[in-house]
Amino acid sequence: MKVAIYSRVLETEQQTDIQVLFDELKREKVTPVVYKPFFQEIKNHISLPSNTETFSSHADLTNEIDFLVSLGGDGTLLDTVTLVRNGNIPVVGINFGRLGFLASIGREELSQAVKALARRSYIIDKRTMIHLDASLSLFNDVPYALNEFAIHKRDVSPMIKINTYLNGELSNTYWADGLILATPTGSTGYSLSCSGPVVFPESGSFVITPIAPHNLNVRPIVVPDSTIISFEIESRSDDVILALDSRREIVNKNVQLAIRRENFMLNLVRLNENNFLQTLRNKLSWGLDKRN
Repeated sequence: MKVAIYSRVLETEQQTDIQVLFDELKREKVTPVVYKPFFQEIKNHISLPSNTETFSSHADLTNEIDFLVSLGGDGTLLDTVTLVRNGNIPVVGINFGRLGFLASIGREELSQAVKALARRSYIIDKRTMIHLDASLSLFNDVPYALNEFAIHKRDVSPMIKINTYLNGELSNTYWADGLILATPTGSTGYSLSCSGPVVFPESGSFVITPIAPHNLNVRPIVVPDSTIISFEIESRSDDVILALDSRREIVNKNVQLAIRRENFMLNLVRLNENNFLQTLRNKLSWGLDKRN
């Protein structure tokens, strides 16, 4: 078995836990394949198995890779979307960050997680992704996202108008600072902070959430994920900001944009006892009443 390992940076307080990870992989006779920049950072601080390999890009993640382990927070896990792409490699999120909603496996569960991978005693959650079609070449060859697509005004620009169409029919014109189109996975992220609803991962829907709308009667809306959602932007500024998860590009306001469901999904590994409701309660204090 081969397991790819991705992380952005090695923090001093993480060294002990990362050593535990590699020790467990060695014990289970699993070959680690480490992201090369991370390998260069840890090689003098961590005792690595002698069979450790490295990878540099998506092209190096062949079908020999059984899993990709993300060490970090949710932002680090979102990076893995650009690595696994349509390769169907299951992603394991180990939370070294703060909230860890996607990277839901705690560092104290590292040994348990490695044993679960070796024994195939885990559950795969298939997460819907979104695909961006545009009249310009955007986001290189990774025009998809796990959490959300967003349109933003430039920093000092006045609000913008975003004409939004569902399967070609005008749905609404949003006067706002921007607009978020979130997957169910992304419904607990940026969209939620803008008063969007929490949507279950298997609900088969998208959430359209305005950012600081000018009209008080404009609220987030949930639409089927079979819908093609297109946008026309009007702005006093020439440019707007587009975002796919944490990746951003500045483009001309006249760009033509459409979002659809991606034709592949992200395979997210969870341990048997961790489900969506438990994550809501533990990470977002869902239903917590301090009076009791």
